[in-house]
Amino acid sequence: MRRISAVDLYSRKDNAKAAAWSKKIEAWLKKNYPKVKVGGKTAAGVIVLGGDGTIIEASRIFRHKNPLILGLNTGEVGFLASAREPKNFLRATRQFLDGKYSVVNRMMVNSAVIRNGREVFKTDSLNEVAVQSLLGIVKLEVDIEKYPLQFIRGSGVLVATATGSTAYNLSAHGPIVMPEIDCLIVTELLDHNIPTPSVVVKKDNKVTLKVIDFRERGTLSIHKTGQEVDVLLIADGETVFPLRKGDKIVLKRSAHAIKFAELEHNYFFKSLEEKFGFK
Repeated sequence: MRRISAVDLYSRKDNAKAAAWSKKIEAWLKKNYPKVKVGGKTAAGVIVLGGDGTIIEASRIFRHKNPLILGLNTGEVGFLASAREPKNFLRATRQFLDGKYSVVNRMMVNSAVIRNGREVFKTDSLNEVAVQSLLGIVKLEVDIEKYPLQFIRGSGVLVATATGSTAYNLSAHGPIVMPEIDCLIVTELLDHNIPTPSVVVKKDNKVTLKVIDFRERGTLSIHKTGQEVDVLLIADGETVFPLRKGDKIVLKRSAHAIKFAELEHNYFFKSLEEKFGFK
């Protein structure tokens, strides 16, 4: 792999540990890699300090630049991080800059909300997109390539990528999928009908979610706008969009993919072993 000649450092301002490590790494770079440019629009690599949420946030922010991401875990889980222990941060950074890594391409999912025949919202997600009724029941139809797959009367439905299979999808009892596999995973959320298992959909298939009905209560509102909501589209747990009856959500493989630096062979399986205590 080629050496990295320019990097960005990314962390959340409210993470003191990440901020401290960011300063430490920047000083270390100046001393040990004086020719490596830090910052700027042309950076080929992004060093992300934080937990999985921060790594996902950085992936969405930098996706148009298509950089290589090195995640250094200063959060809780760190499942997406290239290095999870602070004692390994500088060694991981050195491997990254010296080109001693392999690249794992992770697919993103694009979701578009169609209302009265017009696109009113669009976003890319690394982990998942959820359509959820926050306090009640929503009726949804799930189509794969225009073929009806599920009719859900429950809390909602989740469409995850392989990367997101170990996140919300796993909590909803969906399958774990290796991150190199480009696919979508459709998992129902607390369906009151006869439960149906998750379905793994190949990368080129289009998934359409139709909002059939829900009880309009208006018991919640979006803080920024004050708009009353009952059913939401939630992308990566961060981006939210209020849905109405009759809306269609079209999900497909995004034109953007995120590149992660992997420093150890079979790192995904080692991560599973650490997270679940496999022996």
